[in-house]
Amino acid sequence: MKIFITGIGTDVGKTIASAIITEALQADYWKPIQAGDLENSDSHKVKRYVSNAKTKFFPNAFALQTPASPHLAAELDGITIDLKTIKEPKTKNNLVIEGAGGVFVPLNDTDCVIDLIQPEYKVIIVSRHYLGSINHTLLTVEALKNRKLTIAGILFNGDDPDSYRDKASEVIILKKTGLNMIGRIDNEPYFDQNVIRYYADLFRVNLLKLLRE
Repeated sequence: MKIFITGIGTDVGKTIASAIITEALQADYWKPIQAGDLENSDSHKVKRYVSNAKTKFFPNAFALQTPASPHLAAELDGITIDLKTIKEPKTKNNLVIEGAGGVFVPLNDTDCVIDLIQPEYKVIIVSRHYLGSINHTLLTVEALKNRKLTIAGILFNGDDPDSYRDKASEVIILKKTGLNMIGRIDNEPYFDQNVIRYYADLFRVNLLKLLRE
């Protein structure tokens, strides 16, 4: 099974979600495009968070120097991101693939992150609660459905798990999209292997169920 993790925007918690899902499934992990923070990349972070011995980590297809939109970071590095050169790693294990930003983050003059998502992938959307997140979530779902891509479910990242506004946001998003909810990540004071393992255990049954469908 190949699972593509995308978000409704930047800094919504894709890397934490990727670590939790990777740990829950003891899957392999791959981030095709990393822009900036190469010494402490998302791959480094997920590797620190994951504690099982089975997961393998595959190198980025493009590791760009500047923390910016990939199309600009590539331009500053003097290269062009060509999707034809991005080769999915071969593995017999489940594979978690982490996107960059939202689905319409540009990779070059013609392609966006959504163009990385292959028909056989199952997409998990990470939605973080903030003013405007309902709109951003619904737009992301609409874009994926227009491409006829399979959405396995949605994972909410909540600033306040007891907030009426946040719960209301979840209810209307699920009602309008018909998506399955994998779970909610609370506003934790920190994340480490123990916290990641806690959420992995919490979400595992839902993940396995959704991915079999």
